[in-house]
Formats: sequence, C-alpha cells, structure tokens
Amino acid sequence: MERTDKIEKPDRPVRASRAPSRFDMILDSVRRLLRRGAISHLERMVNKMHPADVANVLHHVYTSQEKRTVFELVKVEGNKAQVLAEMDEGDLTEILADVSSTEIATLIQNLPDDDQAYILTTLPDERAQEVLRLMKPEESAEVKDLLKYEPQTAGAIMTGEYFALPANTTVQEAIRKLQSTDIGNIFYVYVTDKEEKLIGVLSLRQLLGSPDRTLGSMITKEVISVTPETDQEEVAKQVARYNLLAIPVVEKDGTLVGIITVDDIVDVMREEATEDMLKMSGTKIEEEDTFMTSSVLSAVRMRVPWLLTNLVGSMISGLILWTFRFTIQEVVALVTFIPVIAAMGGNVGLQSSTLVIRGLATGRIELSDVRKVFLREVSIGLIIGLLCGVVTLAVASVMHINLTLGLVVGMAMLCALVMSTTMATIMPVILKRYGVDPAVAAGPFVTTANDITGSAIYLGLATAFLSYLK
Repeated sequence: MERTDKIEKPDRPVRASRAPSRFDMILDSVRRLLRRGAISHLERMVNKMHPADVANVLHHVYTSQEKRTVFELVKVEGNKAQVLAEMDEGDLTEILADVSSTEIATLIQNLPDDDQAYILTTLPDERAQEVLRLMKPEESAEVKDLLKYEPQTAGAIMTGEYFALPANTTVQEAIRKLQSTDIGNIFYVYVTDKEEKLIGVLSLRQLLGSPDRTLGSMITKEVISVTPETDQEEVAKQVARYNLLAIPVVEKDGTLVGIITVDDIVDVMREEATEDMLKMSGTKIEEEDTFMTSSVLSAVRMRVPWLLTNLVGSMISGLILWTFRFTIQEVVALVTFIPVIAAMGGNVGLQSSTLVIRGLATGRIELSDVRKVFLREVSIGLIIGLLCGVVTLAVASVMHINLTLGLVVGMAMLCALVMSTTMATIMPVILKRYGVDPAVAAGPFVTTANDITGSAIYLGLATAFLSYLK
C-alpha cells in the first residue's frame, strides 16, 4: 500500500559525530535525484551500483512508488534478478505487486534455484504456482522440490546446484568436467556411488594430484552433513564449528540432494541473531521485517503480550510492597533501597541470561554443561553481590546512621543478586530441555521475576530484623 502522507526529506543526512558511510552518501544521492525527477542521472547511477547496494537503497527509500521507480531503472536483466534475490521479503512484496507473472518467470530464470524458491515464497500461493507454470519444466521441478520443505530448515535454504562425480572418475576426467561445468560456486567435489549416495568429499586442491588416480581413492569418507529437515540454526552451528565453505544435504538413506553454501549461512546467522535479540526484548521477528511499513496498531498487537507479562509482574511487586506496608511505615528509610535492589537484581540477571541464551543458541553451551555454567554464574553473582552489598551497607549506614539497616540492605543485595543469577541461568536451560526457545526467558520475564524476588527478600529481611531497625 502506497504511503500518501508527506514527509520532510532533508537534502542531506543529519550530521553525526562520525563521517557518513559510502552507503549513506549513495542513499542521499538517490533520494535527491528522485526528488528532483532527474531520472536519467539516477538511471546511470543505479546501473553502476552493485545489486546488493540497489536492494539496500530500495529498503530505505520512502514510498512504494519510489521503490518501483528505482527498480525499473535497472536495465540488465541479470542484475535485476540479483537485486530481487538480495531484497527483504517486505520489499519484494511491494516491488512484485505490479510485475506480471510472465516477467517474474523471465527475471528469475537464471538465478540459483534456492534464490528462485526464496522469491516465490514471498508471493501469494496462487501467483507463485502461476510463475512456476510459466518456467521451464526442468527449472520449476527443482524449485518445487525446495518449496516442499518447511521454512527455516536445511531443505528450504539449500541449492540443488552442486558438483558431484562417481567414485571411479579419474582426476583428469574430474578436471575436464570441472572446466566445462556451468555451476557457479564450487567449493568441494562430492563423490557418490551408483545410487547417488554421498560416500565422500575432496577439495579442489586435491585435484592437483596424480591425474590417473580415481576420486574414490582420495576422498575424505567422514563427511559432515545435514538432512533436509535439520533446523537452519543447527546447520549454521555445524558450518561454523567445522569451518566449512559448504555443507551437503543428504536424505536419511544417504542420497545427496543439495548443498548449503557459506553465503546462505551468513544470512541465517544474521536472521537467527536478530530473532534472538527481538525475543529477548519482548518483540517478534515479524515486527522487525515490517518495522517501516506496518501500522501502529499492528506493532501494538505484537508488543502487548510481553508487556502484559511485565505489567502483571509489576503488580505482584506492588502487592509485595502492600503486604509489607507496616514494616515500611515503621522504618520509612527502607524505601530508599527498594529500587536499587530491584534494578541491580534485574540487570545482573539479564547479563547472565543473555550469555546463557547466546551460548545455547551458538552451541557453545550444551545441556551437559549446565552444572558447570550454573556454578560459574552463581559464583559471579556471589562475588558481585558481596561487592555491591558492602557498598550499599556503607551508604545505608552513613545516610541513615543505622548500622543494622546497612546490614539488612547489604544482606538483601547479596541474596538478591545470587538469586537473580540462579534464576537467569536455570530458566533458559529448563526451557531448552523442554523444547521451548530459551530466548523467551529473557527481557521482561527475567527482569520482572527478579524485581519480585528482590523486593520480597529485602522486605522479608527488614521485617525479620524490624525490632533492631526502629
């Protein structure tokens, strides 16, 4: 839907403390040329740009009409298709809304099958099927195979274009076939048996050996691989762990069906990291995708569930304060340190939960490491608690000339921080064990839980020592 509201568009980007980046200057020039209607100058500029830069420009220009104007200025069809492959889903939906199915089929015909599948997933089902019917049968068959897999799995992001040869192929024959292939990026030679089952792999460097040797005598037989159903995050872990440039995708019977290259893995890592960060802040990946285009009400619907969790937790904290109101009335000085203990507990807990969640996501922390991680984080919480406890003890004693109050505050700070790191470490692990994304344990949940326990510990101790505080 095209935006009709007018927005003040400055001729130059606002000066920051750092110099504008290369892309900032490109985007500024594109916006200025669009404003002035200098289409011929803009066309020359756009056709000198890398497709990835054009896609980034399209993401940042203001209206749908401007996006389509810039896209249509790309004259080389190959570059135009590459721009589509580099674009976000939301931008693709806007750009392709007015492009005919025939033109889409023509544009994407020379793209790798995984890029074709990605573009088609952004179209309505009926339109995607229409584009598939317009494509060449051999091309559409490969794309259909990719589209049958669940999103965010190895099958959905793999490509069927890989270089594989039988085990009895000689090095000389392999080099000759390598020179004549039209496959774009080749990182490894995959070796298969007569039934096309993967039996080994070798690098291109190994082909520099004896020309008469067969590939079967040179292969590495223990191949790191994944199945089409493997989650894309697990695929990224495998590639990072073993420093691979590509990873083969095999069926359960060992049949080689595709590969996932490192450029796709980089996209997966960025997507997964973004998703984790958004979940930890209590928002969703869908909101990041539509950040500049979704309505205010849509954003509210996405954020409210998590904020309601925070609201309920805050009300419980208020209930705790009400429960201990008589203690507070007796020693009003107690209110000085309620926000201090709640804030410190929340911050320390969030630090621990962030490290644990990220460790679980990247594979650096396994479930078998729980005891070690738990002891480490609790020890950290204990030391930080002792340091902060001593500081708050001293401050409370000086401010209110009451050593007992200082001891209560210091003890509460120590207990609250140890409890905070304990909860922040255990909760993600429990969720992980039961198949729930541990990122949901962070953000509003962890900070709210620590607010409640911190207030309860502090006021509970104050009540226990009330006779000494008066």
